[in-house]
Amino acid sequence: MHRPLRVAIVGAGPAGIYAADALLKSDVAADPGVSIDLFERMPAPFGLIRYGVAPDHPRIKGIITALHQVLDKPQIRLFGNVDYPRDINLDDLRAFYDAVIFSTGATADRALDIPGIDLDGSYGAADFVSWYDGHPDVPRTWPLHAEKVAVLGVGNVALDVARVLAKTAEELLPTEIPANVHDGLKANRAREIHVFGRRGPAQAKFSPMELRELDHSPNIEVIVDPEDIDYDDGSIATRRGNKQADMVAKTLENWAIRDVGDRPHKLFLHFFESPVEILGEDGAVVGLRTERTELDGTGNVKGTGTFKDWDVTAVYRAVGYLSDALPKLPWDVESGTVPDAGGRVIEESGAHLTSTYVTGWIRRGPVGLIGHTKGDANETVANLLDDHANGRLPEPAAPAPEAVDAFLGERNVRFTTWEGWYRLDAAEKALGEPQGRERVKIVEREDMLRESGA
Repeated sequence: MHRPLRVAIVGAGPAGIYAADALLKSDVAADPGVSIDLFERMPAPFGLIRYGVAPDHPRIKGIITALHQVLDKPQIRLFGNVDYPRDINLDDLRAFYDAVIFSTGATADRALDIPGIDLDGSYGAADFVSWYDGHPDVPRTWPLHAEKVAVLGVGNVALDVARVLAKTAEELLPTEIPANVHDGLKANRAREIHVFGRRGPAQAKFSPMELRELDHSPNIEVIVDPEDIDYDDGSIATRRGNKQADMVAKTLENWAIRDVGDRPHKLFLHFFESPVEILGEDGAVVGLRTERTELDGTGNVKGTGTFKDWDVTAVYRAVGYLSDALPKLPWDVESGTVPDAGGRVIEESGAHLTSTYVTGWIRRGPVGLIGHTKGDANETVANLLDDHANGRLPEPAAPAPEAVDAFLGERNVRFTTWEGWYRLDAAEKALGEPQGRERVKIVEREDMLRESGA
């Protein structure tokens, strides 16, 4: 083959960009070269970091700097505002590329099957995150009438949701939140946030730094009940074998033994409380019922038969994300992932779906931190390159890069480019400058397209 290896990556979040980086660092990149096109359904790149990380986490958003350096490479093109499969499908991609990597992530809320989950005032955390992160495809307003709120889950997304609800609008104003989000948060009436986990402190999935940051706000009093500090043999083993779990447990212990202060917003972290029903009247949330649990010796829990009703009028479930099925690819409904072997997409027959690969959350589910997707990407790309070296990738019908531009042009797809991202980036920074803010995020898709020059 006397041309560069042509690879399409569907999804321009961290997983997709890490895959592009792995390709660029491969021997093939030197000879005969690689040519990579990233397709992203949003007008802007960076996926979860732009639309899934809380705005008051600039440290995590700093990962964008590293991703930026990858996308700056001349072997990479970005096609934003291009939807799979509406604008381009798998057969189309195979006509242009030697291989296709899907890295579409996970954006929907995992279901929680308890009575009352559909009541007015019961929300998925992912929807709330999309709202406060200025996602163009969600409503511009959010009902923030409840004074007492429950958050179900003990991972970092639950912490983000609880923290944003407990902070004041003015605390969040220096971040990149758009005007509609700031206006919505000014109307927020929440004064009491209750976060519930069905297991104990040693099983919490918080990152230690994210947990400690809860206590940094002058407006949030973090409260832990000393009775919730409990460990069995399985919990002790977890702490000994997992430094992060041990740090989280120590932080929670320290909060449990201190006196409660007088910061105006109270944020309670509850353990050993398993949600069993969201209580409603006239179709709206009026409370949450939990069952007290206890450790069983292995680090798991069992119900005690003791129930408690909590006075809340809004419930947010943060029990995990779920990926959307991808047309023309096999799908595991239970795990919400594409079946694979080392990143190679595997059909029901057990055969590799030719020239088709996955990486990131669409491959292994929404677990782990952003950096964990690097290992995924390296493995997937190594197997793609092995297939290439051994002649297992069919020759595409139209491998010339300009064939893709022509195809999208014929379909009247308004796509954004990497140069367009620089224009959008500059426009957002210009919006923030008069207020002394780094940027103000542009929300409307049409405005993003216009500022990007699409």
